[in-house]
Amino acid sequence: MVSATGEERAVHLAREAVELFDAGHRDAASRNLREALSISKDNLDVKAAFLKIQQEEESGHPLLDLCRRYAARKDEVAGKEAAFYLRADGLKPPENVALEALKLLLDQRAHVLSDIQDEIISGLVRQNTSVRQYFSDQLQISVTTFFDEIFDRGDGAAVCLDTVVLDPQVWPCEDKRLHCESELFQLFLAKLMESGHDLDGRALKGITRLLAVDASRLQHLVDDEEFEVILTSLDSRLPLELRSQATLATAKYLEVSKEAGEKQFAMLITAMIAKGRLNDMIIAFSAVAAVFPVAPSAAAGIFLSEGFMAALSPLATRDATRKKVELSILELLNAACINRPCREIVTKNFSDWLSHTLTNGSDEGSELAAVVLAKIRASETTQPSTKNGEAQEANAGMTDLVQKFKGLMTESKVENISHAVEGLAYSSVEPSVKNQIAMDPPFLRNLVNVLKRHTAETSVLFGGLMIISNLTKFLPTMSDEQKKMSQLKNYADASAGNARAPVDPRDEDDAVLERCGALVDAGVMSLLVECGRLASPSANDLTAKIMLALARRSKSRGTLAQQGAIKLLLGLSVSKPNQTNTVSETSRTASHALARVLISVDPAHAFPSTGFPQATSPVRPLLSLLASPNGATISVDQPRDLLPVFESLLALTNLASYPRDDSPAELIVREGWPVIEDLLLSNNSRVQRAACELVCNLMTCESGIIKFADATKRASQRLHIMLALTDADDLATRRAAGGAIAMLTEFDAAVAAVLERPRGVELLLGLCQEDDDALVHRGVVCLQNLTTASGDIGKRARAAVKEAKGVEVLTSCLKKTSNSAIIQTGVEALKPLVQPSVC
Repeated sequence: MVSATGEERAVHLAREAVELFDAGHRDAASRNLREALSISKDNLDVKAAFLKIQQEEESGHPLLDLCRRYAARKDEVAGKEAAFYLRADGLKPPENVALEALKLLLDQRAHVLSDIQDEIISGLVRQNTSVRQYFSDQLQISVTTFFDEIFDRGDGAAVCLDTVVLDPQVWPCEDKRLHCESELFQLFLAKLMESGHDLDGRALKGITRLLAVDASRLQHLVDDEEFEVILTSLDSRLPLELRSQATLATAKYLEVSKEAGEKQFAMLITAMIAKGRLNDMIIAFSAVAAVFPVAPSAAAGIFLSEGFMAALSPLATRDATRKKVELSILELLNAACINRPCREIVTKNFSDWLSHTLTNGSDEGSELAAVVLAKIRASETTQPSTKNGEAQEANAGMTDLVQKFKGLMTESKVENISHAVEGLAYSSVEPSVKNQIAMDPPFLRNLVNVLKRHTAETSVLFGGLMIISNLTKFLPTMSDEQKKMSQLKNYADASAGNARAPVDPRDEDDAVLERCGALVDAGVMSLLVECGRLASPSANDLTAKIMLALARRSKSRGTLAQQGAIKLLLGLSVSKPNQTNTVSETSRTASHALARVLISVDPAHAFPSTGFPQATSPVRPLLSLLASPNGATISVDQPRDLLPVFESLLALTNLASYPRDDSPAELIVREGWPVIEDLLLSNNSRVQRAACELVCNLMTCESGIIKFADATKRASQRLHIMLALTDADDLATRRAAGGAIAMLTEFDAAVAAVLERPRGVELLLGLCQEDDDALVHRGVVCLQNLTTASGDIGKRARAAVKEAKGVEVLTSCLKKTSNSAIIQTGVEALKPLVQPSVC
């Protein structure tokens, strides 16, 4: 028998062992448990402790141990390690472990645990089906009870409720899922109305996500009162993260509710304005400003209404008591400028106040006023009806604004540069501003560095790329037909008294090329490489357009390639097809820019024998340019732009000259031959020449030669086309065709194909009679290949050359040239013709 004192000590040791084990001190726990067992192994408390520790040791997963220490002992280090474990790649916990870990946390009240519980719960829901299934089961028992259990644990945990109700895999049927989804949405709405903007918009995040996925089904649950609460979250005085969530929710709701939603929005804003209180005015102005980008027609309708303007105009005064609403009014006017009628009202009614605020407002107010004035003045200078004096006045004012924006971007004390960037983005559409920016190298370098520091801020980056895009924008290239139509329109406008202003010299190609060079010198390539790593369609589109413009300057192409242009453009050119399964415009633009860079770059330098990118990588993007753009409509007014085709052919020709085992030439022939062959017959002489030069370079690979020399009827027809091109009007085309045939006639099948053509030999002799040494040399090489061919084909070839007076032509050619290569080759071609014994 064990004494009472011994029993008590055994129980005390057993309980202490459990506490030590939960705290992670397993060795100490083991010692205490062994001692307790040695004292009284039959005691029920000791047995319970033994079984609990044994069971938990058998589960033995590190995540479970960390969660146990965090939940039981409030060990923050263990909690952070658990969260890190769930973030790490490849460390997905077993389903039973994940579910047990979740229950350990939910066994504790939300306020007892720290904020790290939010991250752990989010990670478990993200990784494990068993956890999502548990959420689903609890929601089916009681949505309200489980919502209250989870909501207070953190933003991520609350959003996990959305994740689960939107996952059909963890629900027994769709009806139950939809029921819980509706109830959950109403609970989020109720929580938003209850807590307002507390908890950092946690309820609003849940609302926004559900609307983003299933707004069409949930819209009927949003009544006037609930929609008004969402609109109050657009208040410009609230944190940006909260306003962003409210903007997304409002945009999605208005998108699906259409006219009914717009009427509801207008009614609520009108009611706020009617209250006449400054606080309500600020909320109303903020809401309309936020809606302008997502539903411009709805916002413009309210802005232009008599009642709204009657409330707004008196507040935009120099009265010091109105300073409280200054920023909300400025943000409203800034947003309204995207709509032309609204912009005209802003110009008419608020220009004086904006000018006053520019010089007398707060720092942020002055910056916003400058942006609005920049939008107004940029619009004024581009209006066709603007008079000369008005345009000059607008330009003068614009210059001052640009200086202010540039100053803001160079001042280290300025925390938010988005206003300066936005102002410059609008101002830089004006030619004078483009030069004002581009001809300031220190500012350009600073602009690039500022944007590199703010790549994570979408609005700043997009605005910065717009500035660069404006600086590098060329006038559209017009065909001859388009130029004639433009001239006729100008004559018609002049007759009607509406003569168009002439093109500003600062927008001509030479000026734009100079600005492109300045940007390259300022290091813009490093910024564009950073942008290429972002998964942002808008940033990628602007990056591709900027690269296309920069690569137009041939002097910059080597520098661009050295600084990463080829890798960047390869990445942009292989973007996924859009919803219609066609190549995106961004991809096509990037491919065109890639072609321009590769025209002037030695492939051996751009594509090292080891490493990335490989020499074959650009082939497919370049070949994509040879086909007509997706869905392009060709007409007299809008003929097909052949510049991408021409420049792609030049780049492919350069690549085809690269001697490697994995030769680009082989891939070009394998994947691009049909369209290349068609372009040999192009009506455009430059495109035809470029295609012929590419084919000439493709004769260095086996696949290219087979296309002409496999003794088939189709190969003979192709050779006939090349023979015809030796008689083209364009000198370069004749050279390329002659070079291709010079290489092909080394093969008997090609010689036979030449002999089959009535004028085949005659055309080759014609090359020998040209004034251009390069053409003559190609001609005598072709004839040497014919006259030295073996067997029956050789006999036929020599007979055909003699019959076409080849001896006389070659003799005459040798007499009038001093080119040693021509003389040597010509002599070799003549020998078989004057020595009958040679077979």
